[in-house]
Amino acid sequence: MTKLFYGGDILTMAEPLNPEALLVEDGKIKALGTLRELTSAAPEAEMTDLKGACLMPAFIDPHSHFTQAANAELQVSLNGADTVEEMGRRISAFIAQTEPEKGSWVTAGDYDNNLFPNAENPNLKEIDSLAPGYKLVIRHKSGHMGLLNSPALAALGIDENTPDPEGGRYGRKEGRLTGYMEENAFIEALKKIPMAGFEEMMGAYCRAQDMYASHGITLIQEGMMVEQMIPLYEQLLKHQLLKLDVYLYCDINSYIKVKEMTEKYPGRCHVGGVKIFLDGSPQGRTAWMREPYEGGDGKYTGYGTMTDEQVVSAFRFAGENNLQLLAHCNGDAAAAQFIRCLEIAEKDYPNLKDLRPVIIHGQLMGRDQLEKAHELGAVVSFFIAHIRHWGDVHVKNFGMERAQYISPAASAIKAGIPITFHQDSPVLPPDMLETVQIAATRKTSSGLVLGESEKIDVYEALKALTVNAARQYFLENERGSLEVGKVADLQCLSANPLRVDPEEIENIKLLSLYKEGKLY
Repeated sequence: MTKLFYGGDILTMAEPLNPEALLVEDGKIKALGTLRELTSAAPEAEMTDLKGACLMPAFIDPHSHFTQAANAELQVSLNGADTVEEMGRRISAFIAQTEPEKGSWVTAGDYDNNLFPNAENPNLKEIDSLAPGYKLVIRHKSGHMGLLNSPALAALGIDENTPDPEGGRYGRKEGRLTGYMEENAFIEALKKIPMAGFEEMMGAYCRAQDMYASHGITLIQEGMMVEQMIPLYEQLLKHQLLKLDVYLYCDINSYIKVKEMTEKYPGRCHVGGVKIFLDGSPQGRTAWMREPYEGGDGKYTGYGTMTDEQVVSAFRFAGENNLQLLAHCNGDAAAAQFIRCLEIAEKDYPNLKDLRPVIIHGQLMGRDQLEKAHELGAVVSFFIAHIRHWGDVHVKNFGMERAQYISPAASAIKAGIPITFHQDSPVLPPDMLETVQIAATRKTSSGLVLGESEKIDVYEALKALTVNAARQYFLENERGSLEVGKVADLQCLSANPLRVDPEEIENIKLLSLYKEGKLY
């Protein structure tokens, strides 16, 4: 199949930047040039008039959690709920609609304690009132903490005598559980909660995949692939349900089995590397900081979730197996640990520098840390949309001096780092155009501009989601720009992001998406 695109803005993200026409053949870009040249070269091509719209490379997702996004399709959303009563209304309506068996698990997501007075979580009595007769788990919007009711705690064998795990904490008041848990405590609890049935999950994956595609994305990340997910992916691959590419970043203990699975079922699933967590969430005050948070006792700095020995060991595993390593780092102390341990590991495995290890989130990464990260070959993928969604919370948690430099994109580019951006879905929808706007304007939800000097232009923001994102995956010769020989993953937008006011970019609509030259 040969298609010829013309009649609008063609934004290649390469040279030439704006050719008049583009020719696609057998799923790849065949030629760029004038309409006359390409019509002459391919007289039988199917003509596609853009009618003034903008054709550009499809977006590439540098970091998210595909399975969690699928799970979110099966959960009640508490997004925006700011009272226990509102939480209860939504959960009750969900139970009435879905009619789960009494005593079964019910999951809610998108809860954010920062919307509550003094950012306080509901107590256990209030949590127990939300879903009587069911085991309830409520996932925080950050993904780093949650609330469980008494039946859920009992089912998991968690009581007052259960010790806090390393790198995690159970909420307690006067020695009694509050239902709150964070970091490794919550992550380990989630692993023990039964997943939905295969049929339900397959439908949820398909809906989640369509949701990514609706934002112009053709490559999705599974940002923490664990062994429990393998049967689900086997079903996705057996039944050929994946229409987009998915790159898996594995828990180190799961890597061998995941690799065997992708070799058994070759297709749109690829092992990208391994993933570790070094700290928590800045809005949840668990990100690991060099200087204390504002408020409290003036000494609290959050905490790390791994020892230096464990982090160095993870880097060495990546070096030995020639794997890219992604590390969740929000706070500057976590970034310091990443840099410190990577430098140690590179002495034994100098190939790590060429494996492009990635600092995921990097929100509170210090500008003084950027040059060293670049020297070690690291990529930084910023969760820059935090500026809008939690920027005002960060001012409260860190003070203006630190908060204005969250996600220091301009400084990172100046240091030579090929930055990328992500939305950490399902923490936020994978709305790439919103992220581009936030990177260019750096406005919080209240309208405050955080870090005027860290604004970047729209073209650089688009590069973070196309050219640089492809490079992060070692796909720079295959994707990320519209150049001859590259895969024809294309999106058609209602307007060229370079030609509208940056404040209006998020209002641009996706008109169509092409995966390897075929309409999605």
